[in-house]
Amino acid sequence: MTATYRQILDRIRLAFPKPVSDRVHDSYFVHSIMRALDAVDALKSERPILGERTPLDYAVARRACVPETGTSIEDVTEALVNYCSGLTIWGHPRTQQNVVAPPTISSLIGVLLASMYNPNLAWDEYSHRVALAEVEMTAMTARLLGLDAEKASGVFTFGGTGTTLYGVKVGIEKAIPGAIERGIREDAVVFASDCSHYCRYNIAGWLGLGSKNLITIPTDLRNAMNIRAFRDRAWSVVDSGKKIAAIIATLGTTDAFGLDDVQAIAAVRDELVATFNLPYSPHIHADAVIGWAWSVFNDYDFAANPLGFRPRTVRALAGACRYIQHLPLADSIGVDFHKPGFTPYISSLVLMRNGEDFRLLQRPQEQMPYLYQFGEHRPGTFTIETSRPGTGVLAALANMRLFGKEGWRVILGHIVEMAQLLREHLEGRACTTVLNRENFGTVTVFRVYPNDVDTFYIQEKEMKDPSYRDALRRYNEYNRKIFDYIHTEGMAGRGVVLSLTDCYRHTDYGEPIVALKSFILSPFVDEENVEAVVQKVLEAQEKIGQHA
Repeated sequence: MTATYRQILDRIRLAFPKPVSDRVHDSYFVHSIMRALDAVDALKSERPILGERTPLDYAVARRACVPETGTSIEDVTEALVNYCSGLTIWGHPRTQQNVVAPPTISSLIGVLLASMYNPNLAWDEYSHRVALAEVEMTAMTARLLGLDAEKASGVFTFGGTGTTLYGVKVGIEKAIPGAIERGIREDAVVFASDCSHYCRYNIAGWLGLGSKNLITIPTDLRNAMNIRAFRDRAWSVVDSGKKIAAIIATLGTTDAFGLDDVQAIAAVRDELVATFNLPYSPHIHADAVIGWAWSVFNDYDFAANPLGFRPRTVRALAGACRYIQHLPLADSIGVDFHKPGFTPYISSLVLMRNGEDFRLLQRPQEQMPYLYQFGEHRPGTFTIETSRPGTGVLAALANMRLFGKEGWRVILGHIVEMAQLLREHLEGRACTTVLNRENFGTVTVFRVYPNDVDTFYIQEKEMKDPSYRDALRRYNEYNRKIFDYIHTEGMAGRGVVLSLTDCYRHTDYGEPIVALKSFILSPFVDEENVEAVVQKVLEAQEKIGQHA
């Protein structure tokens, strides 16, 4: 006999947390989560992945259909846990891949609470004290970075790309007033370095500027924007009658932790405004989604070094702060807490030095007749998102309180110290060379060569000598083979999992330089895991041979 809808509804209601406290059902909810966690925990081993990593059959996936009838929470949980098999464990000490951080327990609790009660940050009517938490996080982060928190304002958005999109959009409204209503009716350009995040192309295209109006400035050997080249191009653009929508300064490039000189960029911008008597000031957006965290060292006493970091680590931290301390000169700043903030995806904050800049994006109330009739906090009247979850806010707030400045200094100092140790080990071998030795972060980019190659001079030859093109290509392929071996071994639990970049940077004659990359973000990484990288490199050399 077919069940009535009421009978089915009774079963469905059991799948929701009870809106009124119910000890029995609340216990069932908690135990359901615990069973899921226990099942995932059973997938752990010495390897840096959960369970097994098997081939993915997308053809079968595309044939999936909605089932006719539902199933139990227990069956759903089992299926969901199965999807976790093969995932990388970012906190594993053998994981040194790209820029993904392991989340803390507190940040996970923040995500759980926000997910359970589902606040929408568009309006404080729908988010109440979580809206207050967003304002608190904005103020704390603004003060940490050196901004005037009374004047600054910010909103959490959909990732690092979202923070840059906000910055560039505000810049468009400054350069072309009313573009949000009338559209972009004249050319305007965006400047960024060739090491900046590729989202610059998406943003220029999606905002209607067109990627052809993106001007990419070459970088120096520090992987920072060449200021002279930027000044020359900016002068030329303004002199030709075009407008500058935005200048993206990168504070912590993804591959090498390159740090653009915001102070020098701002000086060029101000000189342009004064020289050409511009009616607007080109907007500087600091893409500091990685580098922001180093602000915790802005007031650290490096001379006394109370936390006892090694001298080489102190030098690296102080070197980064030389550039990070100038973040307040930017008009907007992007911050990712899901990178060196150790929260789950997504937790990203865009800050405006002058909170009034958000008014340039404001929509009239009559466009939103069913919202915002009351309340004090209504960011949904200017954000690109209508729905903004509270998960990122509570996760970030959790870690701000969990770590404090001291805790953040300790964890960042430790992972920078591990990166410096790795560089020492690599520089102590004849077959390896560190490419980003002038950068100060937790990422180390390096190349491996056969033993008969002089690695003291190879980097300059590869970068500058066109006659070395064929050799460069052979060594690119050699490094890919080294990486493939290390990656296979790491996934099997016999070593460390690294990343590969197909283009650390281009040579002077236009060839990409392939390199291996260690990005340390796990607090569990220690010296033995650093030494394992070098040992696997030597082992890979032996396995694939000495000939490129």
